[in-house]
Amino acid sequence: MISFTFLEKTLLGNTLYSYLYFTLALVISISVSIFLKYFVIKKLLFFAKRSKNDLDDVIFMFLASISMVFYVFVSLYIAVQFLVLNPFLKKILDAIFVVYIIYQVITALRIFMDYLLDKRMKEEQGASIGHVKDMIQLIIKISFWVIGVLFVLSNIGVNITSLVAGLGVGGIAVALAVQNILGDLLSYFAIHFDRPFIKGDFIVVGNEMGVVEKVGIKTTRLRALQGEELVISNSELTSTRIQNFKKMTERRVVFSVGVLYETPIEKLEKIPSLIRDIITSIDLVRFDRAHLSTFGDSAYLYEIVYYVLTADYTQYMDIHQAISFRIIKAFAQDDIEFAYPTQTVYLARSTS
Repeated sequence: MISFTFLEKTLLGNTLYSYLYFTLALVISISVSIFLKYFVIKKLLFFAKRSKNDLDDVIFMFLASISMVFYVFVSLYIAVQFLVLNPFLKKILDAIFVVYIIYQVITALRIFMDYLLDKRMKEEQGASIGHVKDMIQLIIKISFWVIGVLFVLSNIGVNITSLVAGLGVGGIAVALAVQNILGDLLSYFAIHFDRPFIKGDFIVVGNEMGVVEKVGIKTTRLRALQGEELVISNSELTSTRIQNFKKMTERRVVFSVGVLYETPIEKLEKIPSLIRDIITSIDLVRFDRAHLSTFGDSAYLYEIVYYVLTADYTQYMDIHQAISFRIIKAFAQDDIEFAYPTQTVYLARSTS
């Protein structure tokens, strides 16, 4: 019968049994890691690239990018748990393991955030969008690394309470000093993500209006109709109502026409169909209605509604002008007179 009592001998503070378990754990862990990296993950990445969803591509590309050194180190850390190590050496090994894990977690989070930014901005064009993306990525990286460093310090026994408190007080002081700039900066990100307008849009902000020329970190610049440049802070733009005429796909037009009270009823009944025929004969126009709406002070008032199927203001004015000219000609041909402000004075004759 074979005796394994020799495995109970101690070497450098550990029995040979412990070294045997260490070796088996290391071999098994590395074998599993190789199988996962070069077979499972590689195969899953192959199928992910052929799927319609691109999120799985990002996940498996990250897993495939993890080097074999990381797997070996994790395997070594798992195997070394079967050994009794010097407390100082174990503390160093734990610290290295925590740093390595945090590094991989931060890398994964950065890749995922880059994916979200790319997905959010893929429809945007221009250098300004790239600038926003770079700035956001920088802020995210700094935030992740600061959190990661604090987590590492906390895990290796450093008291970070006073450090965090100091950073908090300092952050509040800085925030109060530059609150207006920070407000505009946050509004800058809000404008790019929410996209109430983009470069080239014609917008109205309060009593000001113009074409957006540039969205800067602190201000947005408009080119007014008179030609001058309007500079408006980003925080003002995100805290007020904005009319964006570039988003308009069609324009609803409502106007009135007045005719004399002396107009015969036959001609009054003819006017709605006459106006409908005129409007429907114009391109880029959808007729809605024409009705005798009210009795004015000196005229019958007809309300006409139609839609111009373009957002271009010049085209709208050309169309409305053409409709007005045709109404004038049609009324002249049918002897229908437009009303104008009049006042009739009745005088009572005395019989005495």
